[in-house]
Amino acid sequence: MADLTELSDADLDALLSIRHFERQILELFDRGEISGTTHTCLGQEYIPVALSPFLGPDDLVLSNHRGHGHYLARFDDAAGLLAEIMGRRGAVCGGRGGSQHIHRPGFLSSGVQGQLMPVAVGAALDMKATGSAGMAVVFIGDGTWGEGVVYEALNLAQLWQVPLLIVVENNGIAQSTPFEAHLAGSIEGRAEGFGCRHIKVTSLDVNVIRRLLAAPVAQVRAECRPLVVEFETHRIGPHSKGDDSRDEAAKQAAAAHDWYRLYQATFPEQFQRLDAVRHRHMADTVAEVSGRPLIGVHDA
Repeated sequence: MADLTELSDADLDALLSIRHFERQILELFDRGEISGTTHTCLGQEYIPVALSPFLGPDDLVLSNHRGHGHYLARFDDAAGLLAEIMGRRGAVCGGRGGSQHIHRPGFLSSGVQGQLMPVAVGAALDMKATGSAGMAVVFIGDGTWGEGVVYEALNLAQLWQVPLLIVVENNGIAQSTPFEAHLAGSIEGRAEGFGCRHIKVTSLDVNVIRRLLAAPVAQVRAECRPLVVEFETHRIGPHSKGDDSRDEAAKQAAAAHDWYRLYQATFPEQFQRLDAVRHRHMADTVAEVSGRPLIGVHDA
C-alpha cells in the first residue's frame, strides 16, 4: 500500500466524526437504546469525505442502506441523524425514516437495493433539461449489480447523456456472499458494455483520490457524461448491527486496510489530538440527543 499523505485537520476531523458516530450507533444498539436495524460504514468513511469538495448546493446525493457516512459528509448534522435513528425530537425526518430512509434537500436514501438508480437518472435528466448546474451522485455497492434496474438505469444514463456520477463501494461482500460468488465478469466490463466510462480507485488516501477524480467528475457536470467510479474498499464492521459471516482471516485482512489504523500510525500527533476531541464531542451528542423527548404519533 502506498504511503499516506497528510490530511488537513478539517478532512481528518470529518473522517473521525463519521467513525465515532458509527461506533456510538453500535454501542447504543448493544445497550438496547435503539431498535430495528442499522448498517454502519466502518472502513468506508473516506469515500464520501474524499468526494465532498466536488459537490455543490445544486447536487443531489442518493444513498443506500449503509448511508450514514454519505449523509454526514454532506451535512454537519450528527445530532439530527442520531435523533432520527433514536426517534427523538429534532430528527431529520421526524423519526419516520430511521437509519435507512432519509430525505432533506440535496439528499435521499433508501434501504431497497438499486431503487434509487432510476431516480438518479431521472433527477440528472431534469438537471440537464432545466440547465441546472447540478449533478446526481448515487452510491451503490457491489451486491447491487445483481439488480436488473441498475442496467436499465445505466442504459438510459448513457443514451440520454445525463450528469450522473455512480459511486460503487465495492467492499467485496454482498451481505454474506463474496464478490466472486455473486458477480460474473467485472463491474468495469458491465459499465463498458453500455459505453459508460469507468474508473477504479484502490487508494484510500483522500488527497490522492481527489487528484485522480477532479477532472473526470468535472466532466460529468460540464459535459453531461455519466461516470462509474468503483472504489475497492473494505467493510471493517458487520453487515448490519452484529452479523458478520466472514472468517477470521477475512476480517483481519479487511482490518489491515482500515484508514483509521493507518492514519493513526502515520500521523500520530495530529490523529491523537483530533481523535480525542471528536470522541468526546460524539459522546456529548449522544448524551444530549438521548435526553430529548421521544417523538409521539401526533408530532410533526
